[in-house]
Amino acid sequence: MMLFLAALVPVVLGRDCTLMPFDCSDVYNSGETVSGIYSIYPAGDVPVWVYCDMISDGKDEDNGGWTVFQRRMDGSVNFYRPWNQYKRGFGNVESEYWLGLENMYQLTRNRKYMLRVDLEDFEGRKGFAQYSSFSVDCECAGYQLSVSGFTDGGAGDSLSSHNDQKFSTFDKDLDPSEKNCAKLYLGAFWYNTCHHANPNGVYLWGEDATHDAIGVVWSTWKNYAVSMKSISMKIKRVS
Repeated sequence: MMLFLAALVPVVLGRDCTLMPFDCSDVYNSGETVSGIYSIYPAGDVPVWVYCDMISDGKDEDNGGWTVFQRRMDGSVNFYRPWNQYKRGFGNVESEYWLGLENMYQLTRNRKYMLRVDLEDFEGRKGFAQYSSFSVDCECAGYQLSVSGFTDGGAGDSLSSHNDQKFSTFDKDLDPSEKNCAKLYLGAFWYNTCHHANPNGVYLWGEDATHDAIGVVWSTWKNYAVSMKSISMKIKRVS
């Protein structure tokens, strides 16, 4: 039992002494190796349902235990939403959802995480970008993003230019631009002036140059006119 508990540190024990996983790394380390929906406890004893990606390609850094905080796949969920919904989270954990900025802050405030962004276009081509460090600050700091340590998986680096930016929605404009980037590009994100990535933009079908960068964009892989078929943003605790 001691060895089992050590593998799960840090986890929360419930009142009945059952293990309460803090994130998907704890779920994976407990022996659950099938990707799917699990409950985690990033802020005490209140469960949060999340999709855990247990992918593994044989490398230590790519073993399972990825906590998915953003996923787009079919356009079934409207992502053009106000601040309070991005704060608490929304969507359907079985398909498209946003985990919530507050949950992301609670997850990353005292632990080190890496980030992986998986992308697929409408022709079936896939790529990814990985970052060795990822965290989100408190609401008092605008849920400011900290991301660094890029590794290219074919998709290029569309996120580093968003480092140190506060999160913005159409009703709470915290980006440094004179414009309201969330309103202009019909999304919500850690906009700069304005974006190289717009993963929470409008779900469009492939390429359409008549729409200026409002789609699910990762500009370094395709361009601003191409909207992704799917994107998932996931974090995993660094040992």
